[in-house]
Parts: sequence; C-alpha cells; structure tokens
Amino acid sequence: MKKFALLFSILLLVFVPNTYVFGEEEKDDEVKDLAQEAKSAILMEQDTGKFLFDKNANEKLPPASMTKVMTLLLIMEELDKGSFTLDEKVRVSENAASMGGSQVFLEAGEEITIEDLIKSIAVASGNDASVAMAEKIAGSEKAFVEKMNQKVKELGLENTKFQNSSGLPAKEHYSTAQDMAVIANELLKYEEITEYTSIYEDYLRKGEENEFWLVNTNKLVKFYSGVDGLKTGFTNEAKYCLTATAKRENMRVITVVMGADSPKERNKAITEMFDYAFNHYETEKLYDKGDSITSLEFLKAKNQMNDVVTSQSVSILFKKGESMDDVDTSYHINKDIELPIEKGTQVGMLTVKNNDEILSKTPLVVNEDIDKASYFKLLKRSMQKISKFN
Repeated sequence: MKKFALLFSILLLVFVPNTYVFGEEEKDDEVKDLAQEAKSAILMEQDTGKFLFDKNANEKLPPASMTKVMTLLLIMEELDKGSFTLDEKVRVSENAASMGGSQVFLEAGEEITIEDLIKSIAVASGNDASVAMAEKIAGSEKAFVEKMNQKVKELGLENTKFQNSSGLPAKEHYSTAQDMAVIANELLKYEEITEYTSIYEDYLRKGEENEFWLVNTNKLVKFYSGVDGLKTGFTNEAKYCLTATAKRENMRVITVVMGADSPKERNKAITEMFDYAFNHYETEKLYDKGDSITSLEFLKAKNQMNDVVTSQSVSILFKKGESMDDVDTSYHINKDIELPIEKGTQVGMLTVKNNDEILSKTPLVVNEDIDKASYFKLLKRSMQKISKFN
C-alpha cells in the first residue's frame, strides 16, 4: 500500500495533451483572413489539442462523408481490441451493396478483406464499404450508429449526432468543425490509419476482371507536402467539406472546413490554415505514444507490476522564436481501481502547467489487460513470501 500511495505524489517533468484549448492570443490580420471561403472551420495542433484558429466552429452542419472519420475510429478500436484481423474476410450483404452515392461497387455475396474495406472507406469514400464494416462490427448499421453516438458521448461532444455510417443525407445527422477535429484527433491516435488515408491511388480486386481503381477524394494527399489524411465530404446540403491532417517534422495539425462552395475553395481554406500553423508554430516532442510513465502494483493481479503509459505522443507547442522554460507536469492515479482492467483503460491523468496555467491534460492508460490472479497463483505467491521469512 505504501508503494501504491507514493504514486499519487510523484512529480515528473513531462508534457502531454488531450484537453482542447483555444488560443488566447489576439488574432492578427493573417488569422482573420483564414478560411473566408468556409461556412465553418477550425485549426488544431494534434498533440496538445490546442485550437489555433476557429470560425463558427460550433455551428451544427451536415458533415457528409466526413462522418466516416467516426466510422474509421470504431473500426480501428475493434482492430486494436483484436475483434478481427486485417486479412479476415467480410461477406457483403444485399443492404451494403445497395448503398448509393460514392461507392466501390461491392457485390452482394462477395467476400472481401477488412483491409480492402478500410482502403475503400479511407481512399474512395465507399458508402457500401462503410455499411459492410458497420454490419460486421455491430450486426446492423442501426446498431453501429448507436455505437457511433455512444462514442460521441464518451468524447464529451454536445453538437454531434449520427444517423448512418456513411454521411448520406438524413434528418438530425449533424456535427461541427470543432467536434470533427476532436473525432479526427481520436482516430489519429491509431497512427497506422494514415497508412490508408495517405494512399493516393490503389486497386481493389487487382488483376481480376472486376478490378476497381481507388483514387483518393482528398487531392491534397498528392499536392500538399505532409498531408496524409483524412476525409472529404460532399452533399448538396453540406456543400464541400474536408477534415484534413498534415505532419511536418514533429508537428501534426488537423484542419476542418465545412460548407465551402467548391473543391477549390475548400482546399484553399485548408492549405491556408496549414501554412499558418507551420509558419508560426513549432513543437518539441518529449514522449511518444505508449511510453511508460510509471507502474501500478496489484497484489491480486496475474502480473503484479503493470506499466502505465501515455495515451498519445507528448509535445510542447509554442510560437516560433519563443520558448516555454517553466513547464511542469504532475500526474495522479485513480484511487478506485478494480480488477480486471482492459488494455487502454484510463487509470490516471497527466496535467501540464506553465507556471500556474494549466496547458493540457491527457489520460494515462494501461498498455495490456490486467487480470485477476488465480487462487492457486495467489496461494503460491503467499507461500513464497512466507518462505522468505523462514
């Protein structure tokens, strides 16, 4: 117990993000001129979760196919849990094959790997692929939508509601630029997702008679240095939308544009926000995602010592030419932790301060399942302790 109690008072010189904070600096003319073509927009630095610019960021608007950012997030969560593997095949239902709008022309009864379905969603924005994966995960798209909206609640988002997995027009299907940025940030914690969202072109069923050419709907993947995702969107109601991310050196930023009148105007708004971020800010990375911060000891666990790790990479954000010399970080571990604990469960929080100002907070998680020890293992452990005193 003494060892466990010590975990509540240890201070580390660390920095980690996950609380989303708007910049407090006065907006100069360059910032005011950003995203004029968009109805709504936002610019976020990923690691710190700090918003560097926003325009009508909490206005509820139809997200169109940007909805698939949430669909991909739930897919990556299930992959991480081991619910299925990339090479596992999914049998396409009549319902999935019947989806209109953007599609990769899946055929009812066709069997296709989960990896190809992810590519179809991430690259070609396939509505049919989205529904196929929704049915794989939840049994039906309706049940999958319930999972989507449950995730919305878990993320603390108050201005988002989904009615389908694809983004096809539907009543009461809406989100905001700010909420989409937060969802994108959660997706990017699964760093392997950019292996798919960065593909500019590929083939489905390559070499077969029904080979299909996948071309990324996000042209910035090819034409803007550092862009490796994420998802475009368009309907007549939503107009042209894009949730995009780019990384240069140690800094990754996320941008969202909603309601632009053309792809050209949408891309212009996105690239202007990227330019602003990379020209004015830089980051210093201190920890990668999954780096160990401390450990927990459970006397009744299968493995007594268990690592507590960062849930995402750790960086300090500052304007170019400036520095942060007084960054101090403390962490605490939750008092009421009961076994068993699933991998990825939050067990504590890391708080970053600059002097007395809280810059950000991020969850600390366990990096593996922590199961209860069997009766025989506990008995053996007790006997070993007794033998040490003899």
